[in-house]
Formats: sequence, structure tokens, C-alpha cells
Amino acid sequence: MSAHGVKCMLMRGGTSKGTYFLADDLPRDPGERDDLLLRIMGSPDPRQIDGVGGGHPLTSKVAVVSRNGAGVDYLFLQVSVDQALVSDRQNCGNLLAGVGPFAIERGLVAATDGQTAVPIRMTNTGGRAIAHVPTPAGVVEYAGTTSIDGVPGTAAAIVLDFEDTAGSSCGALLPTGQVQDVIAEVPVTCVDNGMPTVVLRAADLGVRGDESPTELESDQRLRELLERVRLEAGKRMNLGDVSDLTVPKLTIVSPPRSGGVIATRTFIPHRVHASIGVLGAASVAVAAALPDSVAAGIADPSGGPRMRIEHPTGALEVEVELDGERVRRTAIVRTARKLFDGTVFPRS
Repeated sequence: MSAHGVKCMLMRGGTSKGTYFLADDLPRDPGERDDLLLRIMGSPDPRQIDGVGGGHPLTSKVAVVSRNGAGVDYLFLQVSVDQALVSDRQNCGNLLAGVGPFAIERGLVAATDGQTAVPIRMTNTGGRAIAHVPTPAGVVEYAGTTSIDGVPGTAAAIVLDFEDTAGSSCGALLPTGQVQDVIAEVPVTCVDNGMPTVVLRAADLGVRGDESPTELESDQRLRELLERVRLEAGKRMNLGDVSDLTVPKLTIVSPPRSGGVIATRTFIPHRVHASIGVLGAASVAVAAALPDSVAAGIADPSGGPRMRIEHPTGALEVEVELDGERVRRTAIVRTARKLFDGTVFPRS
């Protein structure tokens, strides 16, 4: 396999970038597969200089796709940059945006003239989504007029309708059984609407909430505190020992500054996201809508189910409809673009 390479498509999905593979093109054994992906991405190495990874968690991602009836299965794998670790313990809603186009390009789903609905099962958690992909004349259209913050230019809109996101990783929307907990003397809201997330107020952490990712990453006191919170939250959220996992994410919230519902800074879990993950935003939106969460008094959800979640490079719009503490609907608009399609050669 190393000598002949592996068929691969590099795609931008939302505000992330990753390699997309057909499951049949990778080893069936998870250990062999992960070893191959580490060599393909160039990990462990801070620059991933000997692979196709971009030296950042947002550009060191993998989507593995296979046919499942009329739709597809999507396995997301987070490849660590500077460690020899590959994790399947979470979904990725950004890379999800590219799964529908990839499935059509590879012939797993037949395209219709106009728009093609691609049912997707997210095998990491069992959650389901339907990607509505523009396919004029039966061909995937990547060009369009939709812009998303964190991505230059515009592209064709891909609407993602999620099903069964609540509790998909932790077993419950509020996995601790409470809207608010105190961990390491910090009030938090632990929520799982597709992504296990710990929501914390900036004021409780001694920060403003509008700092740049670089400023927050250089705050050693803050990073140590957040890691203590994360490790304990992982246990309370039914995730066990999360020392070597990338979940739960930690999102610091503060009052909005650009007309949104709430401002965020998200640790993923040790680097700060340049924007915010799709499913992470869906989880934060739940916290923003719950009157007794740590976001109460900060967020302004009066505009209805569509919420503009601010992040370091703009905002992300997500629709969340709640019935009490039950999620009725989650949807989001993303874009994706095929960057190259060919053969990747892993180091031996």
C-alpha cells in the first residue's frame, strides 16, 4: 500500500480541512488503519512536514465513508498533530459538510438534477444527518454565493439537518443530570447536542472572552485550570478518563459584541479554535437557550431558534428548537470545496 499510495480526496468542509477516503481503500483493522493515517498525515510532528496534515487540529482530520443502503456511513477520525494518536470519540460537523459531495463524487449516492439529499449515519455516535447538496444537471456544484465566517470567498450552500444529536456521545443532552455544575470551583454547564461541550463564563475565569486564540493559548494559568475542569467533567459526562481524548471541548462564553446571541472561545481541547465547530456550536446554542445555564444572563435567544454564535473570526448560524430540555431540531448551513483528488503516498 505504501508503494502504490492510497486514493484520497482533500476537501475543505466548513472551517476545517481533511482527507476523505472510501472505507474499502483503507485497512479494515483499526490499528493498521490508524498507523497508516498517522503516516499519511505526518504525525507525530508539530509541522506534519512529512505528510499532508496542516500542523493544526483543524487541518489534521479524516473522513472515512462507505455505502449504507440509500445513504452513507461516515466515520470521523481526529489525527493528533504532535502525538501518535488517532481518536474516533467524537463527530465533526465541519467535515460532515463534505461527506455528501464526496459520496456523490465517488458514486455512492446517485445525484439528481437540482439538489440531492444524502442520508448520513455518523458512526462515531450513531447520530444521523441529511446533507442537501446542490447538483445541477446531476453534478456537484461547489461554486456559489454563500459565505461562512472563517473561510475566504463564497461557495455553494450545503444544508445539514441533524437527527438524534442530543446525548449522542454522553447518553443525555445534560449528561450530569443538571443544567449547572461546579467543577474546580468554576460554574459550568455540561451539554451534548452532538459534541460533548463544557460551557464556562469568561468572567468566572478571569478573562474578557474576546481575547485572540494566541492570547488564550499563552495563558498558562488558564490552560491548567481548564484542563482540571475538563478531566473532571469527562468523568461526570460519562466519558471516563479523557486524558488522551479530544473531548469534551471547553467553550468560554461572554456577551456578544457583533449582534450575535453569544460570543465564544473554544479549546479543542488545548488549542483554541479559530472559529467554532458545527456540533460544538449546536451544543453552545442549547446552553444559550436554557434559562438556568451558565449562559443565562449573557445570551440573548429572543430572536427565535436561529442563533448567531460569535467566534474569533466571525459567527456561525445554527437553528436549535427545544421543548423544555429536549431537542426537537438542529440544523445548520455550511459550505465545502474539493481541493484535490488523487493518490496520497504515506511515509514508509
